[in-house]
Amino acid sequence: MHPAPGPVLDVLLPVGSPRPRVEVEPGEPVLTELYAHPAPAGAGAWVRANMIGTLDGAATGSDGRSGSINGPADHRVFAVLRSLADVVLVGAGTVRAEGYGELPVRDDLRRARADRGQRPELELAVVTRSGALPDHLLDAGRPPWVLTVEDRPDLDALRRRVGAERVLAAGVGDVDLAAALRLLAARGLPRVLTEGGPRLLGDLLAAGLVDDLCLTTTPCLVGGTARRVVDRDDWLAPPETARCAHLLHSDGVLLGRWLLTAPGARAVEPRTLD
Repeated sequence: MHPAPGPVLDVLLPVGSPRPRVEVEPGEPVLTELYAHPAPAGAGAWVRANMIGTLDGAATGSDGRSGSINGPADHRVFAVLRSLADVVLVGAGTVRAEGYGELPVRDDLRRARADRGQRPELELAVVTRSGALPDHLLDAGRPPWVLTVEDRPDLDALRRRVGAERVLAAGVGDVDLAAALRLLAARGLPRVLTEGGPRLLGDLLAAGLVDDLCLTTTPCLVGGTARRVVDRDDWLAPPETARCAHLLHSDGVLLGRWLLTAPGARAVEPRTLD
């Protein structure tokens, strides 16, 4: 895979950045520095969320997919965020709706993974209590990690199909997300990038497990009944607060990184451009 073309990004925040524009370069060294995915201290995970929303708050277009509201600027950052992670965490509904498969990393971004001591391949982990997963994933040469419940009726059959080591059972009745993240970290996957959907992100936030949020705001309005980026039946109490690490811009698209102050979040200083 060759570097994909993408738009130049303006740096809106922090104000007075010594590099006001982020040009496209092989390996994306500047974006990699800006979006550096911290390695957590101890045995835990650093959970980064990457989401996109419209001006009226929708997390998808009318087709129920985020792909219908994103574009070149979002794709550019999206590729870098994946290259920095050890594992992409998604809900089973998102896997089905968005058509997840293997998660390739661009050739020009792979060398930096090796330099950071990361595995060459990006892993996929799916959270599901009992939902069906696509056959092409379950029967793949490298199937996803399945994060599920201990009382799942077909647990033994699932282990036989994808391999017992790939099935991580945590919790009864509902997935214990904190325990599941610890299990991933224990298997050498501490840098977690969750791409939703909105329900999973809401559950992670409610449990205080999200450390930073990378949110793209796309300049369109879609109306309709689409879910918001965070989908919960109850309110987050108290509300999450966030600190802006940086804000980028391209043709009306805003790309921000927000450090959260949830009880489970660990303080880290945002990177600045030298």
